[in-house]
Amino acid sequence: MRALSAHPAAADRHTPPTPPAPSLPLPGGTRLSGVATMVGSGLSNQTGAAIGSLAFPVLGPVGVVAVRQYVAAIVLVAVGRPRPRTFTRRQWWPVLLLALVLGTMNLSLYTAVDRVGLGLAVTLEFLGPLGIALAASRRRADVCCAAVAVAGVVTLMRPRPSADFLGMGLALLAACCWAAYILLNRTVGRRIPGAGGPAAAAAISALVFLPVGLAVVVRHPPTPAAVGYAVAAGVLSSAVPCLADLFTLRRVAAPAFGLFMSVNPVLAGLVGWLVLGQGLGWPEWAGIGAVVAANALSIRVSRT
Repeated sequence: MRALSAHPAAADRHTPPTPPAPSLPLPGGTRLSGVATMVGSGLSNQTGAAIGSLAFPVLGPVGVVAVRQYVAAIVLVAVGRPRPRTFTRRQWWPVLLLALVLGTMNLSLYTAVDRVGLGLAVTLEFLGPLGIALAASRRRADVCCAAVAVAGVVTLMRPRPSADFLGMGLALLAACCWAAYILLNRTVGRRIPGAGGPAAAAAISALVFLPVGLAVVVRHPPTPAAVGYAVAAGVLSSAVPCLADLFTLRRVAAPAFGLFMSVNPVLAGLVGWLVLGQGLGWPEWAGIGAVVAANALSIRVSRT
């Protein structure tokens, strides 16, 4: 968050421009900070999803998503302090689309997690950013890295007798939303200073989920533990990643961001094992190893 406020685009519109710093950071340092931010964002996101799933027996996926949207809106509005009255039409349309994508992505993913588990749901969701990497890449090395990552994904989602195709379909819907989120968040970050754009999108999404949350509370009275899990999911899986991704997408190209985000199945497998007790066999770890290798090779090629 501090990095966002220090960025030139986050300055107040009515504040006179400040003189440039005596020296600019080296490209290597900028790249390293972008990679660190992406890893932290993914770890926070998967931990929040795992914690939020603990509230499913009481609130259900819809109730958890509603609380998550409320928390994200409160945090992001407090940090971003959006000024919707100053938004132009050119700024409004990506904000509205981002609000729609946020709600749809969270609801479809959490419902998929409830049906097929955290690891498989996140692995299928990863196809969204991977699709961006494949569509926008201009280097053979990136295509090869993406192909290795796809092999890992195929291993992780191999057919099983108890396959839940509805859950898989919802995870694929989340994948489409994640791809749209990457592109829209980048557009919003370019057109609106600071975190005002994502904050406005989160607020709009929370307003849409307000009647949904009220209906869930009436039908299924929440327990303090369930509310705590849902609030933690809102902070870790919405507020933190949204701000981190806004910071990253201003420093990292969308194709590189999409390809590096393939680390999320790895994080989901580890978090699912540690938090939810969802063990993994050797085929799953082989798929995870392929994903890690693809990312390591991509980063190495980018540096050279």
